Amino acid sequence: MPILSIDNLNKNYGRVQALKGVTFSVPKGSVFGILGPNGSGKTTMLGIIMDILKPNGGTYTLFDQAPDENMRRRIGTFLETPNFYHYLSAQKNLEIAAALKERGADDIPRVLELVNLTQRKDSRFSTFSLGMKQRLAIASCLLGDPEVLILDEPTNGLDPVGIAEIRQLIKQLHQQGKTIIMASHLLDEVEKVCTHVAILKKGLLVANGAVNEILASEDIVEIGAADMPHLKAVINGMNGYNSLKEQDKMLQLFYPVGKTDVEAINKFCFSNGIVLTHLQLKKKSLEAKFFELTN
Repeated sequence: MPILSIDNLNKNYGRVQALKGVTFSVPKGSVFGILGPNGSGKTTMLGIIMDILKPNGGTYTLFDQAPDENMRRRIGTFLETPNFYHYLSAQKNLEIAAALKERGADDIPRVLELVNLTQRKDSRFSTFSLGMKQRLAIASCLLGDPEVLILDEPTNGLDPVGIAEIRQLIKQLHQQGKTIIMASHLLDEVEKVCTHVAILKKGLLVANGAVNEILASEDIVEIGAADMPHLKAVINGMNGYNSLKEQDKMLQLFYPVGKTDVEAINKFCFSNGIVLTHLQLKKKSLEAKFFELTN
């Protein structure tokens, strides 16, 4: 059963079409990344799902049913920059959040431990680093133990340490069986934590599916030698690859998935008088695929 199913979703702001017939489903238990450049419709889509915005067309279901307030109460949301009382402690801020949600007051010790803030529960919010503020916001989302989390740019503005903390927390929550839907522009982070992804461009869905499937269009073999012009001339006489590209003083050979034989490449070069100084099989990164699809 999909957690979320979107069917032909449209949203207009006057003459501007923010979403143009978007259709996809979020599998239960997945970490589902929604990617796209600024203005692609990511935040608009999340706003519609949480009933902050109304669509102009199309439908969506939550938990395989028509969405209602009870359905949304099964979802923890983080849709903007953490907004807590700066002069109150983490504990007090979560007590207020639990009162507003009418659930989760008994859950505060658990969620503080989960986001590694138990030792700072009595510290004022104003003394927290940005990473700690983000983790407290996620703790607030977790009050009442919702089945699904929706996170809009959860690592926005964080330094590498803060990004690593949030990444580890998302992985931990996924291991506990949570379904996580996250919008992000940090492609490397999405590639490291997401199991599935939808890529948007100007309101259109340009790719959707398991991350491994989307990245599995080609294998890349990167090669280098002391005499690069000679290497290129030799490689031009070799068969089997789809295309060739020069990048960072290396040659990249693009092969159909599973059709790569690095030993054969090495032997071919050696038999033609080339000793390779670099030979590496690489997978296409999500970043490369993203720019390929959105440009």
